[in-house]
Formats: sequence, structure tokens, C-alpha cells
Amino acid sequence: MPIKQIIESSRVPVKIWTNDVDEGSVRQLKNVADLPFVFHHVAAMPDVHVGMGATIGSVIATKGAVIPAAVGVDIGCGMAAVKLNLERSELTEKQLVAAFQAILRRTPVGLTQHREKNCRTEMCLPFSDEMAEIESKNPGILDPMQNMNWRLQMGTLGSGNHFIELEVDEEGGVWVMLHSGSRGAGNVMASRFIKEAKTLTAAKGIELVDGALSYFEEGEEAFDRYMQAVHWAQNYARANRRTMVDDVIKSLEDVWPHVEPVGELIDCHHNYVEKETHFGEEVYVTRKGAIRAGIGELGLVPGSMGDASYLVEGLGNEESFMSSAHGAGRRYGRQDAKRRFTVEDLKAQTEGIVCRKDPGVLDEIPAAYKRIDSVMENQNDLVRVIHKFRQVLCVKG
Repeated sequence: MPIKQIIESSRVPVKIWTNDVDEGSVRQLKNVADLPFVFHHVAAMPDVHVGMGATIGSVIATKGAVIPAAVGVDIGCGMAAVKLNLERSELTEKQLVAAFQAILRRTPVGLTQHREKNCRTEMCLPFSDEMAEIESKNPGILDPMQNMNWRLQMGTLGSGNHFIELEVDEEGGVWVMLHSGSRGAGNVMASRFIKEAKTLTAAKGIELVDGALSYFEEGEEAFDRYMQAVHWAQNYARANRRTMVDDVIKSLEDVWPHVEPVGELIDCHHNYVEKETHFGEEVYVTRKGAIRAGIGELGLVPGSMGDASYLVEGLGNEESFMSSAHGAGRRYGRQDAKRRFTVEDLKAQTEGIVCRKDPGVLDEIPAAYKRIDSVMENQNDLVRVIHKFRQVLCVKG
């Protein structure tokens, strides 16, 4: 389906792929569109909802500046998936429970991390070298991590909406799918630069309607330091997901000794910034809760822990800056969800899925999210569906 709404601002328009958008999101989208360096238009995906400064589910192309809070605090957060040589008929409930426990034994979740560094040698060396350079330019940048260590966090899940799942496609094929990002290191680096951007923007005498939209300008030393850090975190996030996929498959060997991956790993960021060319000009594209969907590019669009997920192929729609929604998008905030729903609701909505069903994940109840099928219907001009998945196992922090 085509663009559903076009909203005018004082500078560039906002193009929205849904009619299901709240006033707070519209206000944030217009605030971004009013910024002097935003290029051509702002694209809002069908999973759009309120974020910090910039709307989650938005794609922002900029010339000569970047907004750290638009990239967000979970730099490089995204998805990974790979098909396994298993069939649905091989998965009994008893085996799925055993697999759930095996995954938790090998992969730290929530705020926990590995006791020994989990970096593959070939992965960690470049991260260590570049981190030393980043720290030399930004003294104390990782000090807030305190008892956390990025080397120990390689191959860890985190909490919130991060997950590890076993999915089944329409043909009965079984896949590992997971969602995570750059963990503590990315978070503290992002927080440091968001604060620095606010200080620098204010020092220039620039007044913004929302301080979270503070930015670095190209040519500034702070811009260069931020871009180096953000690319480190994006690369680390991808390596973190790849490490977890490997570890999950090793865990599954405890239950299905013959298990192995079939085909290539699919991986996509959905909180990140990259330099790209659009409408004939080189720009910085920030996807805040959106994946790249260039022609033929594969991406992953997950639903909630009780809904479908999708493997998609991009159609290269320039109006979305070659982007797609990154998931279902929240309908209710975390605290609101806890007030609205009960553990009994959670159990009913995740019936048949091996997962946590306790107050600690009540804010992740499927009803707190938009229906993923509606999101997909609204973006059929952005991606083509390759597989529709349903989860049979879900691990959350």
C-alpha cells in the first residue's frame, strides 16, 4: 500500500505509512522535520510510536549533522536469524523445555554477563584496538559500566524486548532468531554523546523545541569522535548477535545432537546511522526502529512474543529511503501494560509457547504491541514477504 499520510512542517514533509499514529508521534515527527539539516522528508514506518526526541519507527536523512538521541542508546540493536536442519515434527514440548534451559545455561540474559571473556580471538582484536583509540579521545567513556565489561558481554542478550526464539516457518522448517544490540558499552557511549551534544548545542545558542534533538555538525571534533564510537558499537552489536547464534546452536546440541545451521546468517541493524546516497545526494541516514530494505536485501521484522515474525526482501522504495518497519511497535508503554494486563492474560496470549509467563515479563505481553500483520499490510510497497514464522520457544531477560 502507498503512503497513508503526508504531514507538512515548516521545512520538509513527513510521509507516514500508517493511519494508526498518535498525536505524540506526530509532534515528534514534525519537530524532526523542522530541523535545518534534515534532507528531503522524514519517513515514518507503520510501527511508529513515541521515542526519546525522535520517533521510534522513523527514518531521518540529514546533511552535515547527526542526532545522537535519534540513533538511540542501544546503538546497533537489531536482528539475526539462521535456518536449522530441524523440522517441527522433531520438537516435542519436553525437548523445547530442555532447549530453553540449555540456552539459559550458556547465554547470559538480563543484566548478567559471562564470567570469562567470550570473544572469539579474530573478533575481539579489532574491537580492542579501536576501543583503546576511542578511550584515548574520550577519557572515562566506559567508566559508568562499573562491574560490566564489553569483553564479558560479547554473546549476551540483555533485557526488555530482546529475545532468543526458535521459529517455525510455513513449511515446518525451524530457525533460530534473536534480537539484541551493543549491550552496556553502546549504552554508556550513547548516553555520554547525547549529553555532550546537548551541551554543545546549547553553547552555540541554538534553541530546540526538544533538547533530545541536539546534534553534532560535520567538521566538529565531537562529530568525528561520535561517528567512530557509533560505528564501533554497530560492529560490536553485529558480532554480539553472531556469537549468540553460535552459542544457541551449541546449546541446542544438548537436545538435538545432529543440529546445525543451513544456509547463511541473516543480520540487520534497526537502530543505527550510515552514510548513503538518496535522491542523488550523499546523506547520513538514521534508522531509529527501522531496517534497510534496498532491492533484494534481506531483513527480519519480528512481532511480539506471541505473534508472527517475518523474513522479508527489500523492494528499494526510495520514498522510505529504502527502509522498512523493524517490528510490531508498542501500543502501550511498559508501565501502562503492567496496569492493563495480568499474568493470566500473558499465559493465555502465549499458550503453546515455551517461555516465561511471570510478572517480570508482563510488560512484553503481546497485547502491548500492534498487530504485526497490520504493520506488514501497510508496507507491502516496501518489502516482499519470504517467510512468516511462529515461535515455539522464546527466551527473554
